[in-house]
Amino acid sequence: MTSTASPKDRFVTVYGRKPVMEALSDLDLRVDKVIIAEGIGGPAINDIKEAAADRAVKVQRASAHRVKVLAGNGRHDQGVLADVVARKMRPLADALDDPATAPQQVLLLDGLTTPANVGMILRTATAAGIDGIVVPHKGVAGLDPLVIKASAGVAFHAPVLRCATADDAAEMLTDAGYPLYALEANGAESVFDADFGARGVFVLGSETAGLSEEVSTRIAQRIAIPMRGGVESLNVASAASVLCFELLRRRGG
Repeated sequence: MTSTASPKDRFVTVYGRKPVMEALSDLDLRVDKVIIAEGIGGPAINDIKEAAADRAVKVQRASAHRVKVLAGNGRHDQGVLADVVARKMRPLADALDDPATAPQQVLLLDGLTTPANVGMILRTATAAGIDGIVVPHKGVAGLDPLVIKASAGVAFHAPVLRCATADDAAEMLTDAGYPLYALEANGAESVFDADFGARGVFVLGSETAGLSEEVSTRIAQRIAIPMRGGVESLNVASAASVLCFELLRRRGG
């Protein structure tokens, strides 16, 4: 099942002059390279080039169009980006390759498009010791400066697992023997009472549409967070916090 990792499975791409400068200034981060659009300059760009030189980070020039494509954002790249090494990020297929070291508890993000929610979930899950967070390349907010800011920088260090889509992830995980649990407002059993076993995948659906149809068909059990005071449900990032720290409590947190 081992895959050939693409650059998107190894790096978090940071774009914009301030985020790139912040990445270069953080000595805990390893910056692989900086790419600057041809024809741009000025004090901010000079500062970036000097900071890169101080850390022996290679600087490349590319067309403005190429920079926009690589950044994946047509409005806010400001002609500069940097590839930051995410040490714990890897393809999901590689994580499942050896059953002896495969993650036990995994979050699967399915259709979460709000960067603030994705960032907060990465921070919470990492703090609670979750073994892996599946962030598909398609259908979920990309690991961009907005996600990084919401995670308070934890996105660079989170145990992120990459694959093409949430459906691909669900298929790989069920084939590997993981039961899939969906966190839903109308779940049949409380998150505090359900028996999850030693390992499992906990699916967090879209802020508006819930689970995708493809992933929904693979769910083994639907669980809920008990609500009081007439509140129907929690924001997905808040719900993820409850779940992650309940799992930590069960491990003797």
